[in-house]
Amino acid sequence: MQCLPASTHADLIVKTRLLRHLSLACLLLLLVLGSGYAAYLLSDRSGIQTLAETGERQLELNARAVESEITKYTYLPSLLELEGNVSRLLQFPTAYRRHHVNQYLAGLNQRSGSLAIYVLDLDGRVIATSNWDRADSYLGEDLSFRAYYQDAVQGKAGRFYGIGSTTGEAGYYLSHGLREDGKVIGVAVVKVRLDTLEERWQRAHLEAYVSDENGIIILSSKPERRLKAVQALDDASRERLARSLQYHWAALEELQFAGREALGDGLEQISLDHDGSITRYLLQTRPLVDTPWHLTLLSPLQEQRSAALLNALLAAVACALLAFLLIAWNERRKVIATRLAAREALQAANDELERKITERTADLQASNARLLAEVSEREQAETTLRQAQDELVQAGKLAVIGQMSTSIAHELNQPLAALRTLSANTVRFLQRGALDVASSNLQNIAELVDRMGKITASLRAFARRAGDQGEASLQQAVDAALLLLHPRLQRTRVKIHQEFAEARLAIEQIRLEQILVNLISNAVDALQAQGDRHIWLSGNAEAEHYLLEIRDNGPGIAPETRAHLFEPFFTTKPGEQGLGLGLTLSASLAAAAGGSLTVRHPEEGGTAFVLSLPYPREPQA
Repeated sequence: MQCLPASTHADLIVKTRLLRHLSLACLLLLLVLGSGYAAYLLSDRSGIQTLAETGERQLELNARAVESEITKYTYLPSLLELEGNVSRLLQFPTAYRRHHVNQYLAGLNQRSGSLAIYVLDLDGRVIATSNWDRADSYLGEDLSFRAYYQDAVQGKAGRFYGIGSTTGEAGYYLSHGLREDGKVIGVAVVKVRLDTLEERWQRAHLEAYVSDENGIIILSSKPERRLKAVQALDDASRERLARSLQYHWAALEELQFAGREALGDGLEQISLDHDGSITRYLLQTRPLVDTPWHLTLLSPLQEQRSAALLNALLAAVACALLAFLLIAWNERRKVIATRLAAREALQAANDELERKITERTADLQASNARLLAEVSEREQAETTLRQAQDELVQAGKLAVIGQMSTSIAHELNQPLAALRTLSANTVRFLQRGALDVASSNLQNIAELVDRMGKITASLRAFARRAGDQGEASLQQAVDAALLLLHPRLQRTRVKIHQEFAEARLAIEQIRLEQILVNLISNAVDALQAQGDRHIWLSGNAEAEHYLLEIRDNGPGIAPETRAHLFEPFFTTKPGEQGLGLGLTLSASLAAAAGGSLTVRHPEEGGTAFVLSLPYPREPQA
């Protein structure tokens, strides 16, 4: 054995220590970064939750404020029904009555603090208004196109937000149908100002907006967001809103978000661009009562994110400090323990080493002898088991062939009788010189011989012993099984439905055919009492196995016998019709190939056996 020089050995020790310290430093760095990142996530999530709870309270308070601002004017339009001059003006309009009602409406408008109060006749034309003496008076205007007028004429309460077509001033319109003897004779409209809410939000440094039923922002703490769409409008919607003049000639541009992310529970994180600076907000929205409007609150995330970063930094520093303290304590503990144990361990190790070498040598010799004996016994047992399984499989094949012998004999007798008849007729036709008819008969005889050859070839292939390993074609195995069972299937009038794709499976071809013969034969037996008999063969390719399901529409298996299906010699058939080995052999063959055979009981009836087999392994280079 070659010894290393002392200098080389020392260098190796130094490099090992440096590598160990470098690994420890990397681990420590990962631990610090991980703790900081975890602290940031927890703090960020907690901060967002706290901000969301605060936002919910602010949403509730401001929603109540908006609803209160709207509802405090709802009584005004109906109040005009109490004024007799209004009803008389609508029924018998004169200049005197119009002047009197104009003055009444002006006084009522001044006391209520609304923008304007006016009365429309049934044609939608303003016949009296509180601003009758101003240059931008509504008097004489045709407002029949407004939705609030159309609702009020039909007896409904009109609620409408829009921009006045005359003054260009935004407001909230409340209308009421004025009645006389139960009939609507006119419409009273009150236009109120809601911009006091915007001023209140600005004073409170609150970023919020209200969007109407069309998704247009009608109130906002930021004037630049007013009359913008919270969602993209299609061409049809733009055309409809332009014709209604609800927003006058506003462009209705879409409110642009620099980013948008759903956080769950109705929360969203959005990003808005303010003069090139991206600001992130927590977006919360709730509907307003008695209106199709929505109040949206934008809570800035800047302070919350700064707090999360600070908490992450503190957690990382604390983790680093704790790690350094633990490392120092561990190194001190190891030094003390090494010094105390060095003396005792050295002497004890020398004494124990000789004893253990002697004991270990004896144990290894005994274990080696036992292992060789067990290997020999295991190989002998596997050989015996494989031979017994092959004999049992062959017995099962012969039993199946015996059960099918009557049907196969009948299947062969038909072409034999046809051969006898055709050969006799051919001799007569040859004597008469009818060569074309004789040629046709000879061709039929050749086809019948081929048919009998296929039947006997299938029987020979099915009866021969299988090899130890191989690769099988699913379609070829199904075709061979159906050919063997063709007489029974034809006699019992069973319809076979094939719903699978071709696949190559890791099992010997003959063994796969025997499994399919057993399963299809059992399905045919189960359909004896059925009027309409069907068997479905359906496949499903998975990652490592292919699943083939054989399902029938029979009466199904009784619950008390389901637990014994795969037991040897268990059968529900009469003694002459089965040995009770078909399912046992099939399950054994599938397991030997690395697969399985299971059964399920569909709710719609019948029985379905599921054969799972692996794909062939690709040869290694």
